[in-house]
Amino acid sequence: MNVRLIGVPMDLGADRRGVDMGPSAIRYAGLRNAIEATGHDCTDSGDLDVPRPELSSADETPDGGRAKYLPETAAVCRTLREEVAATIEDDAFPLVLGGDHSIAIGTAGGAAQDDDIGVVWFDAHGDFNTPQTTPSGNVHGMSVAAMLGRGEFAGSDWAHAPTVREENVVMVGIRDLDGEERDALHDSDATVFTMSDIDEQGLTSVVEQAFDIATDGVSGIHVSLDMDFLDPDEAPGVGTPVRGGVTYREAHAAMEHVAARLDDVRSMEVVEVNPILDQHNRTAELAVELIASGLGKRIF
Repeated sequence: MNVRLIGVPMDLGADRRGVDMGPSAIRYAGLRNAIEATGHDCTDSGDLDVPRPELSSADETPDGGRAKYLPETAAVCRTLREEVAATIEDDAFPLVLGGDHSIAIGTAGGAAQDDDIGVVWFDAHGDFNTPQTTPSGNVHGMSVAAMLGRGEFAGSDWAHAPTVREENVVMVGIRDLDGEERDALHDSDATVFTMSDIDEQGLTSVVEQAFDIATDGVSGIHVSLDMDFLDPDEAPGVGTPVRGGVTYREAHAAMEHVAARLDDVRSMEVVEVNPILDQHNRTAELAVELIASGLGKRIF
């Protein structure tokens, strides 16, 4: 497989600065060598251009909602969408490096350009807010709602991916939801596995179910790994840490299951590495380990 790296140094969707340095930190941690050690080829297409927040717009939307830097986020996601679609058309595997989680709107949109796809979403957060329900205005908390065309994202030419259906969206590791976001998820057809589900059923069982649901009746899936899926003791350098996440070994087990289903995986991204908050690039190094596991690295 030819893995093509696409960096998106985006921090427009987040509250804290620093995740824009995530792609560089992950590369510096030895990503290319780790991928090639799994037997795959690796090419690096560099980073997309991202506007600086200081030069960007206010957060008011036309109908009174809040979405910080929405025009700039839309422009980046349009470009990313095209880049991912072109990568798949070239018979390569897009591995997108974030940046904040708003970039998932572009990655999933590109992967879903021509076929129905599912989404497996490893994250502490649901990212299911809209500009009308968000308490923060941060677009990285709206990514799944955007790609599903919910609320103000309905019919959007840059966010809504009509070939991603709610019933094929599965979230794993959830432990922090806003009130209206929780209600919206309850009313949706998306599947949510919380950390309580993982505690009760075990990580392997939950991830197996997640893949079975996400792949049902589709041509492939997009895997999105937010590093805050892990407990902050394991991954301290993330944009929005939440205690009570998965362990080091559980995270590897999840990615090993990704590798076992790699024929179903059309695209993948790793996001929210924040070197400013990290310790000796520890979180970026862990991201590289997990990517390698997801692409087939084994202990024996």
